[in-house]
Amino acid sequence: MKYSLLFCSVLTLAAQPLMAAAGHKSSASFVTVVQRGAPTLGYAPQSGLRLLTVDGYQFKDLNHNGRLDRYEDWRLSARERAEDLARQLSVEEIAGLMLYSSHQAIPASETGFGAGTYNGLPLSKSKAQPSDISDAQRKFLTEDHLRHVLVTSVASPAIAAAWNNNVQALCEGIGHGIPANNSSDPRHGAAASAEYNAGAGGQISLWPGQLGLAATFSPDIVRQFGNIASHEYRALGITTALSPQIDIASEPRWSRVNGTFGEDPDLSVDMARAYCDGMQSSEDRQGGWGMYSVNAMVKHWPGGGPEEGGRDAHFSYGKYAVYPGNNFQTLLRPFTEGAFKLEGGTQMAASVMPYYTISYNQNGGSGSNRGNSYNRYLITDLLRKQYGFDGVVCTDWMITSDVSGVSKFEGKCWGTENLSVAQRHYEVLKAGVDQFGGNNDKGPVLAAYNMWKDEFGAAAARQRFEQSAVRLLVNIFHTGLFENPYIDPAQSQRIVGNSEYMKAGYDAQLKSIVMLKNKNHVLPLKGRRLKVYVPKRFVKGVPDWWGNSPADTTDYPVSMQLVKRYYTVVDNPAEADFALVFIESPNGGTGYSDADAKAGGNGYVPISLQYGPYKAATARAQSIAGGDPFEPTDNRSYRDKSFTSYNTTDAQLVSETRRMMGNKPVILSVKCFKPCVLAEVEPDVDAVLVDFETQAQAVLDIVSGKAEPSGLLPMQFPKDMLTVEAQQEDVSRDMQPYTDSQGNSYDFAFGLNWKGVIRDGRVNKYKPF
Repeated sequence: MKYSLLFCSVLTLAAQPLMAAAGHKSSASFVTVVQRGAPTLGYAPQSGLRLLTVDGYQFKDLNHNGRLDRYEDWRLSARERAEDLARQLSVEEIAGLMLYSSHQAIPASETGFGAGTYNGLPLSKSKAQPSDISDAQRKFLTEDHLRHVLVTSVASPAIAAAWNNNVQALCEGIGHGIPANNSSDPRHGAAASAEYNAGAGGQISLWPGQLGLAATFSPDIVRQFGNIASHEYRALGITTALSPQIDIASEPRWSRVNGTFGEDPDLSVDMARAYCDGMQSSEDRQGGWGMYSVNAMVKHWPGGGPEEGGRDAHFSYGKYAVYPGNNFQTLLRPFTEGAFKLEGGTQMAASVMPYYTISYNQNGGSGSNRGNSYNRYLITDLLRKQYGFDGVVCTDWMITSDVSGVSKFEGKCWGTENLSVAQRHYEVLKAGVDQFGGNNDKGPVLAAYNMWKDEFGAAAARQRFEQSAVRLLVNIFHTGLFENPYIDPAQSQRIVGNSEYMKAGYDAQLKSIVMLKNKNHVLPLKGRRLKVYVPKRFVKGVPDWWGNSPADTTDYPVSMQLVKRYYTVVDNPAEADFALVFIESPNGGTGYSDADAKAGGNGYVPISLQYGPYKAATARAQSIAGGDPFEPTDNRSYRDKSFTSYNTTDAQLVSETRRMMGNKPVILSVKCFKPCVLAEVEPDVDAVLVDFETQAQAVLDIVSGKAEPSGLLPMQFPKDMLTVEAQQEDVSRDMQPYTDSQGNSYDFAFGLNWKGVIRDGRVNKYKPF
């Protein structure tokens, strides 16, 4: 091969200034080199990087040694390059690759969650720009060698792009020049108050919640979402999506049902495949890995849905997943038949995240019950060996941190509470996991390395660390970051939330809305002269995970200015032609009560899917799973205990509106986060629309006839809480659905359009008659 060196100061093809944001001066610059028949290279002159010319092509000399290393040679496969680089890395550098940062806002907030400083000062008191690297970020990038950053809120697409460029320039000048693999939790959800204007852009395209995507029953729409989201992510500097959540929602009370594709295994399989194909397939590489690819991290292996009693494993009180129906294998299908069998050229989801749960007695006969990331049977024997997954396995956040109580939002070290932080890291690595979510500190990873060396020898420890390094590096190579991690902030501002993407998202919202009832074909209600009464809604301030309690409020549930675009708004029900009532599905609690525990109980209470008071007279007398260092008993039963949903006033609002409206139409819009018992409200209304986290404008477009409803229920709506208690946590579609006053059963795949019950190809495919 023929070598030559090109210095940055000489080659400045297509130079692009790095702009922090409108009104802010450039804080750095990067250079792009366009090559015919070869990847475009991008680098920052201030990093000191040089270009190598070999066989007439340019390559980046990332480790500054003056020769072309195999990992710098873009002509080789991602795995070949990753293996070469892994061999060169120190143990400390590999430990850094194994870290996944805590949540990072751009810029860092000045107080509260995610707060950060710039040169020791909050942003407003420093001379830093919003796109600058915070003190904490600089530390974990330079001292801890961290290269996987979880990005949360961003001030604007341009600022996100400029921050990315600053981070990449810093990384490019350090050690082996490994770029940052920035990531994001789902960020395309639509706020109810947002307004859509055809032709106008936004900060990012807005889509229905994932349960809403499922309600379309259209893998094509989900694939389109993945494709658009990947383009927007890449424009923000994001190359890994901590999504999709492909747990089968077999337990209807679980608080994370709204993040799933519903309860049906076949639908979940198809949606999981479509989402990953859309995210990972790049049109510049005929559907393989390319410049538009985003690594999909599917979650949560082996399925986080069957939580006993519906409690969630972010807390110790919800740490057990149970399998009374012996249905464990079915819950794997979205992974094994969907995400691991893609139609596009990327073939398989790049990464997997196990859930916090202890999958009770799913341990290969070892008798050990630990959180999934500590379970060697689930990670190595099942995921890797039986199903052939050799990608990255990353823990959920904070599973190696300490916890001090059953209801504390702290660490989630389930089953290993008696171990040290370093020992937990070691046990996770022995299970076959590669990466630690929410850990910025390489210290405990290095301690785990020393434990491995002490038990198995230095060679074995080095081999184990290189194994994970290769997996982690392959994902960075696949997305082209080693060649060009830089993006143009001005172009990012044009791409993210452009009018085409916004329209696609809004169209999906319309297609996700489910009409459950339309008595006497009362809908659509057309005509701006129609007078509508929209009652105010009381919202009780419910404590969040951190114990913060917002104030109670009473206000209009939607923008009345928006409603006035469709109808004439009146405050007096007597003057109205119809009423439009907006409520939410019952907020039936978390399944645990500190007050009950303090009063001498075991702390466990029912999670309710109805609005009114519920007493769990038929619940299990003995829980399937139990046991916790902070509990005196292993029985987590809540039998004969009661709970009233926090928003019980929603049902009262519906009945009061019916009373005031007399015989005039009452239209009910329910924003649903999980299945709900509608028996308390359905008889009092003439039409029922259900949305899964869409804009209120989409609901109004349906009510007014601008669009026709076409969504289908992605889960059963139960008749009552008796059928909820009787169903099994790991079994789908095992409840008795509610039958309304029109004789319609609110079963899986039910929905109405203007003509009546929908019986189309989607229904025939997923629920054949």
